[in-house]
Amino acid sequence: MAESAPFDPSAVGARSTPKHVSWTARDCMLYALGVGAGVDDLAFTTNNTKGVTQRMVPTMPVTLGVDFSVLKHAGKFDWAKLLHAEQRVEILADIPVEGEAEAVTEITEMWDKGKAALIVARTTGTSSDGTPLWRSSAGLFIKGVGGWGGERGPSTKPELDATPAGTAKTITYTTRPEQALIYRLSGDYNPLHSDPAFAARAGMDRPILHGLCTFGFAGRAVLEVAGDGASLASMSARFAGPVWPGDRLDVDLWTPDQQTVRFAVRGREGKQVLTDGVAKVR
Repeated sequence: MAESAPFDPSAVGARSTPKHVSWTARDCMLYALGVGAGVDDLAFTTNNTKGVTQRMVPTMPVTLGVDFSVLKHAGKFDWAKLLHAEQRVEILADIPVEGEAEAVTEITEMWDKGKAALIVARTTGTSSDGTPLWRSSAGLFIKGVGGWGGERGPSTKPELDATPAGTAKTITYTTRPEQALIYRLSGDYNPLHSDPAFAARAGMDRPILHGLCTFGFAGRAVLEVAGDGASLASMSARFAGPVWPGDRLDVDLWTPDQQTVRFAVRGREGKQVLTDGVAKVR
């Protein structure tokens, strides 16, 4: 049997088995450290600082309850040909630093790109009383599984090429050499980010940083420009290039209005690694 074949578009709507997920204050602190928070971010990195109430970094739900086994409903493919193309997270309610939820991942979109497919898998976390807490949508570009005659869907070309209007600011972070090793402890154990031999097979000189780790760094920058007391309602971006642990990240941000922050992230040699970033704050 071939390693991959055109997808079955009737897989749209397929859902994973509900998964019970839980998280603790320690998990929240570990995620915060994984996306570069430190001694200047004690609300995220400690749980017993006098006068400081612990908070969850609002991009953390991208790590909770995602079940990509649902992709088997679409068809057979080579997992080495899967690229994380884009990510969106929506915070639907206040999420405590200690909690539990039921998570379900659903295939919500499938687009035929000819020699590849773009599939969107959305994970919804719901509290025990039925309150939706978050939605996390991953856009996955998979080579070798297009060609079933479906619609091409929206363009994957960045839509925000022009510099957005509004107040501009750049926030710079320097990732740590062990950044990926810390971030993976939040649940993403893909060896591309830790195993030099696996990274070499993928054409990399060494393991690269998780795209969602860079996404988390950008989320911290969004909160900084949004100001004290702001919270994240939603955030999305496209992945445009790799980041290596130890690289510098320059997050360019624009605030066209009080509820919107647009952003892009540049990595080594000034090349963009996240594009089309849009966050809504409240």
